[in-house]
Amino acid sequence: MKKQIICILCLAALIALAAAAQQREPSLRPIVRGRRAAVAAGTPYATEAAMRLLHLGGNAVDAGVAATFAAAVTEYTHFGFGGEAPILIRANGRMYAVSGVGTAPKLATADFYRKRTPDESDPRVMAGDKPGRIPSTGILSAVVPGMVDGMIVALGEFGAKSFADVIQPALDLADGYPIDETRSTYIERFRPSIEKWPDAARVFLPDGRVPRPGEIFRQTDLARTLRAMIEAERKAGAGGQGRKAGLTAARDYFYKGAVAKEIDRFMKANKGFIRYEDMAGFHARVEDPVAVNYRGYDVYKPGFWSQSPVMLQTLNMLEHYDLKKMGFGSAEYLHTLTEVMKLAYADRDSFYGDPLFLRPPMEALLHKVYAAERVPLVDPQKANGEPRPGSFPDFKPIHPALYKEETKEPANPARDTTCVDVVDSNGIMFSATPSGAWLPAVVAGDTGILLSQRLQSFLLIPGHPNELKPGKRPRITLSPTIVLKEGKPLLALSTPGGDNQDQALLQVMLAMLEFGMDPERAIEAPRMETRQLVSSFDNHAYIPLVLYVDERIDPAVVKALEARGHKVTVRSRWRSGAAPVLIRVNPESGALEAAADPYGYRYAAAW
Repeated sequence: MKKQIICILCLAALIALAAAAQQREPSLRPIVRGRRAAVAAGTPYATEAAMRLLHLGGNAVDAGVAATFAAAVTEYTHFGFGGEAPILIRANGRMYAVSGVGTAPKLATADFYRKRTPDESDPRVMAGDKPGRIPSTGILSAVVPGMVDGMIVALGEFGAKSFADVIQPALDLADGYPIDETRSTYIERFRPSIEKWPDAARVFLPDGRVPRPGEIFRQTDLARTLRAMIEAERKAGAGGQGRKAGLTAARDYFYKGAVAKEIDRFMKANKGFIRYEDMAGFHARVEDPVAVNYRGYDVYKPGFWSQSPVMLQTLNMLEHYDLKKMGFGSAEYLHTLTEVMKLAYADRDSFYGDPLFLRPPMEALLHKVYAAERVPLVDPQKANGEPRPGSFPDFKPIHPALYKEETKEPANPARDTTCVDVVDSNGIMFSATPSGAWLPAVVAGDTGILLSQRLQSFLLIPGHPNELKPGKRPRITLSPTIVLKEGKPLLALSTPGGDNQDQALLQVMLAMLEFGMDPERAIEAPRMETRQLVSSFDNHAYIPLVLYVDERIDPAVVKALEARGHKVTVRSRWRSGAAPVLIRVNPESGALEAAADPYGYRYAAAW
């Protein structure tokens, strides 16, 4: 018995030492520091676009909008102009959320997709299309483009520059930029789907072939569209109508002018659903974000039309644990995070949806008392594989896994996202998670605009808060984050990763707030990901007990997790399922510190 106790103590000591070693491991990249502003984004092109605006005297919002537009031109493997972009903004001493998320077309009904049987002779049918589902690619998965309006609303309300100013870096890139290996590889990968659509093939397969890395890649149709929007703004300005009138004119060219009309024509010609009326009737909303206080830190997220509150629910439950005592990367720490997140995701999958259609029990879900009631469900020694949402007197849970169980995701799903964060010395903060309209996307006629695939994030379960309805926002995974301390800016962070976004961001944030890591070490630290949730994409698979962990996590920790019942898969640090970036305002000096995930090829800059 004494020998067994000694062995257990030795194992615990080894695990603790391994966790400590992880914290001491030097980062691959330095922290990027500045006094005036900092930027963290998906590529050098987006980062440089933001810096151009900052050097022109723009604020963090001007820079963030410019970076997002530049990303839409160059990161079409992850995000395009017809996609979505929820935004968090701190300005004027207040927090705001901008819902740059498109809505379902009026012709897109749940009944149509429930009864639909794909016909291979139909050009709308893409690879992997299944009966009774919303397809994950193609023209029938498109929602109204939301990003463009969201960015122009943010620019008008919180920026200082013109549309022409913020779009110029994107226009320069549309006129031609050297294509990289990632984009070339994706085009090759999705070539069969791209070739189904002549307008897409014309853009991505110039001269009928895949562009090679280093070649100058041009998007002439998109450049023409952007120039026309600039001209619409210029004409409004020439009439003495002011800056906001110019922004409205640029926006209206897209949503009520030639772009909307061409999208309408293209959709009708190809049996799609978006109509001119859908475009003209769309408006991005400026809303109050949701927030909780975690051990003195105010954490802000977009509302229940996104998955964002899942992090807030998790934080409320984690307040009941001594995470520092567990140790970063220990089996106890990873098990606790996993089991608490499972509870929060069960609520997400059962209750979240567009509050403009069916209002979730938002205050109850984010209440500290509710969190305290959920904590006892966590068994410290055993992983639970059942979906366990809460229940409220006037709102019973509808968990999708109890209706149509899918336990395997598609082998080669097509989805991705990028991220943009900017903070300036005046305390203005911009955090966005642009996504949608990724390859293989349908290009809308001669506009050069890639269309979104976000309709797939709806469910077809009758009565579910996220059931598809015309004019409704899908419950998205996109989840920017801003953290304040005593009302002052501290963190802006975001990441790609789909359902993994809030898991990755949570772990990065805890690495800093609980374990004192600097921004870059927190970004690079090993992470895990639970798949015990209902996928927001494709066939909405629910995969109980599966846990992915970084290859750098100690093998003894992996064994301890498996002993608790987790089905652990060890994966490369280069395939972590996320690629976060962040900016911290140094609490002592006020310096702006930017960090970016080298394993996801992210970039940061500061001034």
